[in-house]
Amino acid sequence: MRKHARHAASCNESRSAGGLGTRHFFFLGLLTGSLGLCAGGASADEGAAGGTPPPLLAQQSDTTSAQADRPKSGAPSDEGSNKSYVIPAAEIFGFDFLLNQFDRHVLGDDYKSNFSTIRRNLGHGWVVDNDPYAVNQIGHPYQGSMYHGFARSSGLNFWESLGYTFAGSVLWEIAGENTLPSKNDQVASGIAGSFFGESLFRMAHLLLESEARIPQGWKEFGAAVISPSTGFNRFVYGTRYDHFASHDPYYYSRLQIGASGTTQSDPGTSTKLKRNEALIDFSMDYGLPGNTDYTYKRPFDYFNLQATASSANGFESVLSRGLLVGKDYQAGKNYRGVGGLYGSYDYIAPQVFRVSSTALSLGTTAEWWLTRSIALQGTGLFGAGYAAASTIHGAGERDYHYGIAPQALLALRLIFGNRASLDLEGREYFVTRVLATDSAGKDNIFRGEVTFTVRVAGNHGIAVKYLVSRRDASYPDLGDRTQTRGTLGIFYTLLGRDGFSAVGWKQ
Repeated sequence: MRKHARHAASCNESRSAGGLGTRHFFFLGLLTGSLGLCAGGASADEGAAGGTPPPLLAQQSDTTSAQADRPKSGAPSDEGSNKSYVIPAAEIFGFDFLLNQFDRHVLGDDYKSNFSTIRRNLGHGWVVDNDPYAVNQIGHPYQGSMYHGFARSSGLNFWESLGYTFAGSVLWEIAGENTLPSKNDQVASGIAGSFFGESLFRMAHLLLESEARIPQGWKEFGAAVISPSTGFNRFVYGTRYDHFASHDPYYYSRLQIGASGTTQSDPGTSTKLKRNEALIDFSMDYGLPGNTDYTYKRPFDYFNLQATASSANGFESVLSRGLLVGKDYQAGKNYRGVGGLYGSYDYIAPQVFRVSSTALSLGTTAEWWLTRSIALQGTGLFGAGYAAASTIHGAGERDYHYGIAPQALLALRLIFGNRASLDLEGREYFVTRVLATDSAGKDNIFRGEVTFTVRVAGNHGIAVKYLVSRRDASYPDLGDRTQTRGTLGIFYTLLGRDGFSAVGWKQ
């Protein structure tokens, strides 16, 4: 999926490649799944209460009712007696073969690999390519998520599946293309693909396991579109190898549909900025801390995923982070958390620039009860990743460059009873010249978001969101420059099964 259009610095070509069908297919799945997780979960809860919203668990002085209804998490392993190492290997090989055949007949000569190019690639050092930004930063992580899903739905655990994902990417780089193997693609497919793929795999299973009053066929369809490789194996093998159990985590899911307009803009070299845009945003926090019956023994037992599609530029953002290794903890009577090592894949494109990162970070996710009816949830992370930064529609500037990027995240949600929430999030990336593709420059990128949501009826609400994105770049041949974009939007909001999702451990 790499070289759909070779170019050296054409941002327009990169934008065109950004319209790949896989991106729209993925968001269709995300939207299908979110409707099941939000609308389905809400209808199941509302049905028993005659249309009243599900109570916020934290507001109950007696919290045993919510905890008792949830099953124990049981054994931490998601492996069963039946699993196959052969099936995912064959499927990944077949997937790469079919993708190569499609690409060589439709997209061009870069995919016409043969034994001669394979031998050359086996003996050649790995390079950093100049392929279109969206192909490298969205196409390859999605391709890697397919590898990961094949392995996970064959009964393998996360770490085994990561190995298969990494190997599938190596196979593609060596034999799928006739160009030199790319180390940046190996990071995007082999590592980010697993971080992204695990989130999709778990979302698919959460939909399949939900008690929402949705026909099972629609659940299977939604799960298959979210994680196509998982859906394929369920279609062929049923549940023979698919032993995964979610253990009923508390989660916060939110679907937003609305529009936003530009409040401030300093586009720098960028042009063709669309001031107004329609947006669809889906966000999920899975495995929120505080439930004593839920454990964090498996990678991504806690994760967050957010995806935003825009009428202005396709995918505006895809953000996924999950706890790889960690432990839950508590401090006093009002604070519960989980902390450890997180893995993340981020893609952000606010019309004026783009940044993408695959990273490891240390941090924590916690819930703190400030009063009997007000709770604060949040995540704080600090780490480093391999990142790519670019401008969009630039004039004379290289399309993008790579570098090691120290990065930080602080995300907070203040929950006011069962009525409203205030979300604040800030993330920053400093894309350095360390392991850079060239000495072109460095970037300091900040992304901030403030969202106020009010529940109107049931799980339906209205949200107002302010979003600001800023890039300060320094290039030896182009000098210093700043790009900023701020937007203000209003959204219809559909909350998921657990409403604002304050966990019911508070006594």
